[in-house]
Amino acid sequence: MREQQRKDMLEIGTLLNGTYKILSVVGRGGMSVVYLAINERANKTWAVKEVRKDGVSDFEVVKQGLIVETEMLKQFNHPHLPSIVDVIDTEDSFIIVMDYIQGKSLEEIITKSGNAPQKKEDVMEWAKQLCDVLGYLHSREKPIIYRDMKPANVMLRPDGNVMLIDFGTAREFKSRSVADTVCLGTRGYAAPEQYGGMGQTDARTDIYCLGATLYHLLTGHSPADPPYEIRPIGEWIPEYAGSGLEEIIIKCTKQDPNERYQNCAELMYALEHEEDNTQKARRERKRKWRVFVACNVIWVLGAIGMIGFRTGWNHQVQMSYEAYLDNAKNASDLESAADYYTKAIAMDPGKEDAYKDLLSALDRDYEITSEESILLTKAVMHTEGGKRTSIDALKAGNCKAYDELCYRIASDYYFFYEGADNRVKAASWYEKVLDSKNLTAQQLQIANSLHKIGSYYASLGTSAGKYDFAEQGSTYLDYWKDLVDITSGNLSETTGHAYVALGLCKNMAVEIYDLAPQFKAAGVTMEELQEQLSHIREQLAQIKPEDEEDQNEADLIQKNVEQAETIVKSTYAAVEKRGE
Repeated sequence: MREQQRKDMLEIGTLLNGTYKILSVVGRGGMSVVYLAINERANKTWAVKEVRKDGVSDFEVVKQGLIVETEMLKQFNHPHLPSIVDVIDTEDSFIIVMDYIQGKSLEEIITKSGNAPQKKEDVMEWAKQLCDVLGYLHSREKPIIYRDMKPANVMLRPDGNVMLIDFGTAREFKSRSVADTVCLGTRGYAAPEQYGGMGQTDARTDIYCLGATLYHLLTGHSPADPPYEIRPIGEWIPEYAGSGLEEIIIKCTKQDPNERYQNCAELMYALEHEEDNTQKARRERKRKWRVFVACNVIWVLGAIGMIGFRTGWNHQVQMSYEAYLDNAKNASDLESAADYYTKAIAMDPGKEDAYKDLLSALDRDYEITSEESILLTKAVMHTEGGKRTSIDALKAGNCKAYDELCYRIASDYYFFYEGADNRVKAASWYEKVLDSKNLTAQQLQIANSLHKIGSYYASLGTSAGKYDFAEQGSTYLDYWKDLVDITSGNLSETTGHAYVALGLCKNMAVEIYDLAPQFKAAGVTMEELQEQLSHIREQLAQIKPEDEEDQNEADLIQKNVEQAETIVKSTYAAVEKRGE
């Protein structure tokens, strides 16, 4: 008991760092204690993970590993990943404040059920969510390979969604590496290449681990138990024999990475079309394919030979691309439309039409939700053969279209994304076009200024003090000058897009409304603030709405300007009154 108390440095009721009040102990591991804490001012609960120096034999090594993990997690923003909000390094311990995830691990659920197979519909939904989050990790500029997918590392929340936790074994994919330097993972779930001798781990490694996890969930038999093998799930549950799900798991867990799904986009497609992947369905497709080929060979030989065959085939692909676009435009809901656009992009990633139409569908209502962000990421970060993404293929074939697309995506995130990290997400996209020779001077100015602002937030962390720029060598006066620069001139003409011009107008009005006291303290005069609000009014009068949504947004910004004007007057009046 004394030993336990010694290790629990944080007593119940302690106010950590002046912000997080410790409520209770919620878990213990070999090296750490996890507490439930609350930020009473924000009325939000957090998980506080404490690793004690006196509780670990080689604390500095462990600490460096934790620093790598936390720095990695700080970069992420995904609904199925926890967020790191604070890191506190004390003399006696290393403390991480992160999202508190209510629920149970999938391992706990399996154990509680007596190792009974989980419902197929539940497993399929979890599989798609996990596939999506792995695809997000793999599609980053520096791809992250998770390497430890297993039921114990997946939390099921009360709302039915899953969260992927514990990034202690994750690593950046290094394109020039021959093999991993350290063999990590959990036996039974880990892919063969995680044990050395078969090259370095990559996206296909995570696909193997996910396949092993699905095997455990569907059969109730853990691959981590002797004889450490994954057998066709139909041997355990006859109704699954020859099913699409069985085929998916078999392909995920092939010993040779080249025989697995090559990326998460391929796996996601297979999961969404699971019934089409049964042995019966595949045999039928092969039969139809043989008939198709035979007919075409006859046509080729009787018409224009093999060159004509190639031409006819290309025409068919083109028609399929256009058909996807038509189906997307006629889709009954946004998710279906996005799926068609994604398929068109995957078919011909060097063409810009599908990208542009997808963005038009997503930002039509001047709002990008987290779900829509996932749809966008899935489309533009689709990979071919585990190599380059779709948008990289667009860059290789049409640099101008690539630059314009990145600029538009960045603007959508900055102005319309509902997440608190909108600026951070925008900055990563603006960064791609900072040296563009295809954008206008005004667009480059906007990109550079908003990238700088977004970088402030990226360096602080999305949960840090909202506008605390001082630590980054910047001030509110610097921020004000950036805002003025990007909204100068005739925005309707210089931006070339009504939605960007409206976004800039709204951003200025909202920032003045939120930050009038801070701008005053930095030396910005009331006249300067009022001048910019007048400028925004003038710009709104000049912007020609392209549709009803544009007009509605313009009307809303007018109200934002009115509210900002009221705040400015009251702020400066209050200051003057205190001065008297």
